[in-house]
Amino acid sequence: MNTHPADTAQPEEPPLPPGPLPTHVRGISMEQQSAQEEWEAVEDIQSVLLGRSAGPVPLISFNEALQFFQTTDLSECRKKIQATVRRQGLTALLHFLFGPPRLQQQLQGERDLALAIAQCGLDNNQAVHMRILQTIYKKLTCSRLGCPRYGAHWEELGFQGADPGTDLRGTGMLGLMQMLYFVMDSQMLPLALEIFRLSQHETQNFPFCIMSVNITRLVLQALREECLSRECNRRQQVIAVLNDLYAAAFLQLYRVWKSQHKTIADSGFLLKELEFSTKKNPKQLLKSLETYVSRSLVSTADGIQQASSLSISSGRAGEEINFMGICDLQVELEGEARLV
Repeated sequence: MNTHPADTAQPEEPPLPPGPLPTHVRGISMEQQSAQEEWEAVEDIQSVLLGRSAGPVPLISFNEALQFFQTTDLSECRKKIQATVRRQGLTALLHFLFGPPRLQQQLQGERDLALAIAQCGLDNNQAVHMRILQTIYKKLTCSRLGCPRYGAHWEELGFQGADPGTDLRGTGMLGLMQMLYFVMDSQMLPLALEIFRLSQHETQNFPFCIMSVNITRLVLQALREECLSRECNRRQQVIAVLNDLYAAAFLQLYRVWKSQHKTIADSGFLLKELEFSTKKNPKQLLKSLETYVSRSLVSTADGIQQASSLSISSGRAGEEINFMGICDLQVELEGEARLV
């Protein structure tokens, strides 16, 4: 599990060479060359339809997106934030005496940044906002091509309608930022794809993106109620803790949903239970995510070793090996998962 809000940055797609090279130099057949030219033509047509300059829109990493918000004027958004829940009378006294510790002063700026991002709406005129949206679409669908700003394709990803911006109330751009973290972090991507696959199930389907926004909302509530202060103080981070708790909560929801054969009719109850867990047992959720990541890394290492052995033996036998793509990775469930 990452201890920083950083994810694994995806390199931008390399620029095309200035002119076509001879086939014998490029090492491809005439058929491959023709197919490549057709593919590039499709991307050019799509660029025109989307109203942007020719060439594919590059993916954006979580770090790059975060840096944008760190350097952008969010003064109007900061005016709207409520850093902590206001308590009065006996409730305030009990919270002071027996509640969690306060967030350390040096971390309050990072907390306020997260809350300000949550007050920031999706802006069509901000290129970074659009790149975040396109990156989420491409990574979830495993597609090289982007998509129009509006359309039914967003409903297929689990938004309520043709405009994702209308579903971000209460979480703002932080809702999209946490989705971006989920799909751009190399350790989280297999989990994100497996949850997305479950969301498309014939009977257990649910709106993936709406569920994601709801989990971000729960994480924000836990932050405002100072339920995460102890963990943030320990790690000297805020946004990284928010991202890890988001992923941990989604993992918990996924395990219960899949193992107990839940349906959309159970979503309200499960989110209520998840709200309790994020506020009362965030440490337990984070520990569960850490265990999952550790075991996934071991499984991945074992898989690579086995694939290497198979490659060597099959190479000697002259056999062809088909490797599993990232969109085919599965998440293992261990025993019966329960919300605490």
